[in-house]
Amino acid sequence: MTSQFREVLSFFDALGVYDVLLPFLLVFTIVYAILEKTKVFGTEKVGENQITRKNLNSMVAFVSAFLVIASTRLVAFINETVAHVVLLLILGICFLILAGSFHSGDKEFFLEKPWSTIFMVIMFIGIILIGLNAAKTESGVSWLEFGWTYMVQNWDTTAFGSIVLLLIIIGFMFYITSEKKTNNKKEE
Repeated sequence: MTSQFREVLSFFDALGVYDVLLPFLLVFTIVYAILEKTKVFGTEKVGENQITRKNLNSMVAFVSAFLVIASTRLVAFINETVAHVVLLLILGICFLILAGSFHSGDKEFFLEKPWSTIFMVIMFIGIILIGLNAAKTESGVSWLEFGWTYMVQNWDTTAFGSIVLLLIIIGFMFYITSEKKTNNKKEE
């Protein structure tokens, strides 16, 4: 026996709320917010205030959202990616709760520089992996699976070794050339 809420969700799915309406609203909102923030289409003076061209921003966001939902592959990518990013967010919050339970509480542990940077890098790598897993090739295999299979099959080739060496050199050069912030405060 199914509950009324499950039947409502099934009804929404049959209407296309998850495949059309929600991706449309998400893309429209994000594009509109970016256009409002960046003021790409300029501003106009109304009285003494400069306001953005909301009509142009909303029309571009509207058209962009319609073009996105016209592609079923883009909608599937958005649905899968957003669901996994939210899961990553929940896992990150759970990790912070668990780590915080072992902390003494005298200062904010995860807002200190090395920990916040490490946590942001982990989240960034997680989002890249989620995106690669959501993007599918023509045969329906995810780019993450394709890349992993390619890496496992070709890990001992010269080309793969060259790519790994190049990435290590770029990382090392970035580390060497990055500016170190020095603390010039005198200790009392």
